[in-house]
Amino acid sequence: MASIMEGPLSKWTNVMKGWQYRWFVLDYNAGLLSYYTSKDKMMRGSRRGCVRLRGAVIGIDDEDDSTFTITVDQKTFHFQARDADEREKWIHALEETILRHTLQLQGLDSGFVPSVQDFDKKLTEADAYLQILIEQLKLFDDKLQNCKDDEQRKKVETLKETTNSMVESIKHCIVLLQIAKSTINPVDAIYQPSPLEPVINTMPSQTVLPPEPQLCKSEQRPSSLPVGPVLATLGHQTPTPNSTGSGHSPPSSSLTSPSHVNLSPNTVPEFSYSSSEDEFYDADEFHQSGSSPKHLIDSSGSVSALTHSSSGNSLKRPDTTESLNSSLSNGTSDADLFDSYDDRDDEGEAGSVEEHKSVIMHLLSQVRLGMDLTKVVLPTFILERRSLLEMYADFFAHPDLFVSISDQKDARDRMVQVVKWYLSAFHAGRKGSVAKKPYNPILGEIFQCHWTLLPNDTEENTELVSEGPVPGVSKNSVTFVAEQVSHHPPISAFYAECINKKIQFNAHIWTKSKFLGMSIGVHNIGQGCVSCLDYDEHYILTFPNGYGRSILTVPWVELGGECSINCSKTGYSANIVFHTKPFYGGKKHRVTAEIFSPNDKKSFCSVEGEWNGVMYAKYTTGENAVFIDTKKLPIVKKKVRKLEDQNEFESRCLWKDVTYNLKIRDIDAATEAKHRLEERQRAEARERKEKEIQWETRLFHEDGECWVYDEPLLKRLGAAKH
Repeated sequence: MASIMEGPLSKWTNVMKGWQYRWFVLDYNAGLLSYYTSKDKMMRGSRRGCVRLRGAVIGIDDEDDSTFTITVDQKTFHFQARDADEREKWIHALEETILRHTLQLQGLDSGFVPSVQDFDKKLTEADAYLQILIEQLKLFDDKLQNCKDDEQRKKVETLKETTNSMVESIKHCIVLLQIAKSTINPVDAIYQPSPLEPVINTMPSQTVLPPEPQLCKSEQRPSSLPVGPVLATLGHQTPTPNSTGSGHSPPSSSLTSPSHVNLSPNTVPEFSYSSSEDEFYDADEFHQSGSSPKHLIDSSGSVSALTHSSSGNSLKRPDTTESLNSSLSNGTSDADLFDSYDDRDDEGEAGSVEEHKSVIMHLLSQVRLGMDLTKVVLPTFILERRSLLEMYADFFAHPDLFVSISDQKDARDRMVQVVKWYLSAFHAGRKGSVAKKPYNPILGEIFQCHWTLLPNDTEENTELVSEGPVPGVSKNSVTFVAEQVSHHPPISAFYAECINKKIQFNAHIWTKSKFLGMSIGVHNIGQGCVSCLDYDEHYILTFPNGYGRSILTVPWVELGGECSINCSKTGYSANIVFHTKPFYGGKKHRVTAEIFSPNDKKSFCSVEGEWNGVMYAKYTTGENAVFIDTKKLPIVKKKVRKLEDQNEFESRCLWKDVTYNLKIRDIDAATEAKHRLEERQRAEARERKEKEIQWETRLFHEDGECWVYDEPLLKRLGAAKH
């Protein structure tokens, strides 16, 4: 008998625009989730609809602990459990069923399924042969010394060069296999019950993943398979979202095997369906993209694109940082050679995502819901052509709003201006509609830039600074520096200041990413501090989370979460909420804010709108006005030292080869450039470990739970007074 689970869930219907209670039955063998209007109708076999699970993707909302989605057959179906525990049980059962019917298990006919010991054995053998080959390679030097004529020497040199190339390729392969092992992390053994052994119908707490996953071809996949639960992989984690879902809450699901169900495991529908009045999928969630690709990796997304994340290792710390104080050029212009490699235009980007969709599907087969993505291998083609450190610099794309905070004479006006700058800080970091991932900064990586506030305010006719983040620029400029100060966890620290306005900003962000099915969530843990030195005021603020949505079609970014801004000296505060778009209506990119006077429970100013559009303010005085219009705000182009003048540990210099090849869409060359950088980092990390040398940060230091710039404006001005 097929392994079957059943229980109540609510489903969203487009016709009623609400939740409907239904009785659901999960057929593990058939790979089918069927639903009925009641348990009695289920016993009679009166099915209202079903969801085919082969090739499906489970999705969850990081801010809702009871709802989940199933995306398959170009449709997205929405479900709601009674609570978080109930949802977790269903998701575990669905995940195991999906994996069983999506991944081709190797060696089923022979009854042999390789375990992690088999993988380890082959990996050890490969490494042993590699060591033998390396030892044999050394013999070429002796052979060259004994060569008596040039022709023989040339042949030996050619053979040595070819062998060297082969050794490097083998090293690369072994590294990729080790990465795959650490990513999948299967258990030591795999259990297959005998055909006569009865199947116990309990909720599966763990999931299936063979050591060598392959996406199945739909025309080759049988409708049912022998039952064989496989032990856990991937270190599954279940997230605990902050808020609960709305709508009808069904009673607790028993999730037991019914004594009789009129289901035939051999009659699996070709597509998911529902009765006309019960339709509850997102009809426009996908356009013309299937959910089950027929090839693991296509011609344009080769295996070489799946390289290790570049955040894993570090560069050597130079003896001095004097090179950071070298003179800065007048900055890059639109005609500058490097800027032409870094303009981040999005033309054709949507096509590239669709083109490499099979690679993304391969990645989805390696991760579980709630899994930390820090060590997950990402293909090169989804990278944005800049470092995360440079993206943080875009917080100051409106430097005039930032420096005008200190121009306000009243504490209330200064708080309003802080909120205005804060809400304007996010839209510039996302140029274009297609979401891509910036480079993971390398430990010790630096990014420097500055903004000139006025068109006629050039370095030639103003006093220049000799200290600070970017020496050699105008005192009226906003200067910025960022450093990757930690790898585990990945923490970036950044600092900005304007000397003439006596204002500075210090922040650190720990990015913690999580897989959510059809989305990727990035929690930005940390805080920033705006300091107005003339008033001795410090505004502590937090950052919203980021979400990459629709990762199988055209990815887009939204922000979500509750943030705050507080000034302990004045007592003014603000609460800001970035609203994620609900699937049942609502708008994208909504943000609301409330600004409070000291000791007041009612805000004196309410802000509402879109963080990448127009925001409106409503004051208790009755005044209504446009708070910020990001569509009309001019973005001030940051100025960066020319590439040829940069040090090797500066972002654009480090990533120049990857950036250039991504620009010309040579994915293989970009991957190879990324791999060379990673190999260099690994070697230097090993050297530090062997010599027992601790990494020392360049420009920031740890102060409690914060990372602080070594020479902030506050410190330098204080020293100048003495």
